[in-house]
Amino acid sequence: MFYTKSAKYAIQTMIYLAVKENQGLIMVSEIANAYNIPQSFLSKITRTLRKYNLIDSTRGRNGGIKLAKPKGLIFINDILLAIDGPESIEPKCGFGYDSCSDKLPCPFHHRWKNVIMQIHDLMETETLGNLVDDVMERNYLPGLKENNSALLN
Repeated sequence: MFYTKSAKYAIQTMIYLAVKENQGLIMVSEIANAYNIPQSFLSKITRTLRKYNLIDSTRGRNGGIKLAKPKGLIFINDILLAIDGPESIEPKCGFGYDSCSDKLPCPFHHRWKNVIMQIHDLMETETLGNLVDDVMERNYLPGLKENNSALLN
């Protein structure tokens, strides 16, 4: 609705890394297979996440990626900003109008403004750690093909 497929994949990748943080470096191919993401596409996303210091990477036979800082210090807006740029973290029209504001409202502006602001505030305050806690509590990692109990080992 509001975010790109790249942003979705980036958030999924970050959740995966956070859940598996105690397992050391994770191969991009493992994440790509788990979520059925083209590996070349995910490699571009991870390069961007690295550029913004959200993940660390190591090349070579025993290489892979991991979180660059604690999951509780990574906000969802950090990920969105890295992947989709500054416009991704600004509240926007729920229907995609460019000129939607209190002064120039779209037909739905007054009905949707509070919802849009709630989403914006959530992305600004929600941490990767909070998302991972929810995933762990539900013992569910969306997009994985294997049993989630295997993921946690």
